[in-house]
Amino acid sequence: MDLWYTEKQTDNFGITMKVTKTYENEQTDFQHLTMIETEEWGTMLTLDGMVMTSVRDEFVYHEMVAHPALVTHPNPETVLVVGGGDGGVIREVMKHPKVKKAVLVDIDGKVIEYSKKYLPTIAGELDNPRVEVIVGDGYMHIAQHKNAYDVIMVDSTEPVGPAVELFSKGFYQGIYEALKEDGIFVAQTDNPWFKADLIQTVNRDVKEIFPIVRVYTANIPTYPSGLWTFTMGSKKHDPLAVDAASIPEFPTKYYTPRLHAAAFVLPKFVEDLVK
Repeated sequence: MDLWYTEKQTDNFGITMKVTKTYENEQTDFQHLTMIETEEWGTMLTLDGMVMTSVRDEFVYHEMVAHPALVTHPNPETVLVVGGGDGGVIREVMKHPKVKKAVLVDIDGKVIEYSKKYLPTIAGELDNPRVEVIVGDGYMHIAQHKNAYDVIMVDSTEPVGPAVELFSKGFYQGIYEALKEDGIFVAQTDNPWFKADLIQTVNRDVKEIFPIVRVYTANIPTYPSGLWTFTMGSKKHDPLAVDAASIPEFPTKYYTPRLHAAAFVLPKFVEDLVK
């Protein structure tokens, strides 16, 4: 008998995939975690019934969280990643030699532990000497570190469980205060097909705090609808002003200098959400 994993993305829609092996299936202190092997997408991490990452398509999300902000900031020496215990965003951050220190703060140590064990190609840079890994509350970490970071990246789950506060206006205000005078932040902001209201709310809240706000998209097939948005808030530097010729070369599978500007060109229905 075949075993299938299904993520119910709305009350009326979901995705399903054939599972060949279950490595972990447990309730942590914060969420339900599974680490499974799938026929189509390879090893996959899920939290509270939602796909977080898979070996086959993870590069899209992790590259698009990290690189647009890091090439926009002229000197991103200190970087904070909130969430992201799988280590994928940190891996991409480490491709930028200007980064002197990257701090990862994830509330669930089990995500970090199991990602190191089962997702070594994703979590491989968590032991890099330029990286500090903290198991703790990202919201509180930001509140306690004023004027500390050049770039802050919010790699959260969808707004359920422990991630709910990571989509609040108070959190974005805290991020603003934790950034240096020319700091940039970026957050994943879900998909426009099922979460249009969330995207509108986040965009409105961030615009009330940051002078420059840009939304961009990427195609991530294992995430709800496949079309994913990211929201960038910047104090000084506009990602649309980046010269593609100035972007340094580093190994990627999705992000390119030409894609940088193109990612900010939104489909009309998404553009209408963030006017």
